Amino acid sequence: MVTQHTVKSYDEELRNLKSMLSRMGGMVEASIADAMEAVSRRNSELARRTINNDRKIDELEREIDAAAIRMLALRQPMAIDLRSILAALKISADLERVGDYATNVAKRAIALNQMPQARPVAAIPRMGRLVQTIIKEVLDAFVAGDAGRAVAVWRRDEEVDDLYNSLFRELLTYMMEGPRNITPCTHLLFMAKNIERMGDHATNIAETVHFQVRGQPIGEERPKGHDINAPPPIPGGKPQP
Repeated sequence: MVTQHTVKSYDEELRNLKSMLSRMGGMVEASIADAMEAVSRRNSELARRTINNDRKIDELEREIDAAAIRMLALRQPMAIDLRSILAALKISADLERVGDYATNVAKRAIALNQMPQARPVAAIPRMGRLVQTIIKEVLDAFVAGDAGRAVAVWRRDEEVDDLYNSLFRELLTYMMEGPRNITPCTHLLFMAKNIERMGDHATNIAETVHFQVRGQPIGEERPKGHDINAPPPIPGGKPQP
């Protein structure tokens, strides 16, 4: 028999799960901001703090996993409740990976700070701020249970890809100008790729939120910017596969 107390307790567990996810999202957003600040201001101490804070994000992910698995085992949820708990598991995993990528950027920042400043370095924080905004927006969509907002965020991944591709080309050009540019630009390339992957995980979260709310996947192909690895078209010929 389901009592009022049982229902109230179950609702409280769901709210607590959502609260933990929001807290984890805030921690990840802060890690991204700190990593970008470490790059732009050449602040190795802030970079080290970012690296150390990753452990707290990992611990919170484990707490979320434990809470979600306990609810699945004891509550046997159905429909929207089941989707909400499964969404929490998936979103926490994506957030944990974003935190890892922010940590990777911070580690590169420490190495980069030992070298003369490379000219394209300002593009990295700009790209990071875009991804930080996207992550905030998708987490707001999760908290609000708004599938429409999640789709709007999902479509913004193309902006991140285009920015990454532009920076990739700029860094290659800069590396060709002289051997002394190769090492710092290599660090910047890895940073840019880490940030681009953060955007992919934000897109994953948007897809999860949409399925949680609507019970079905987004019915479109995932938006992507121009592929820098794609072969150039043959003049007068058919597009290459």
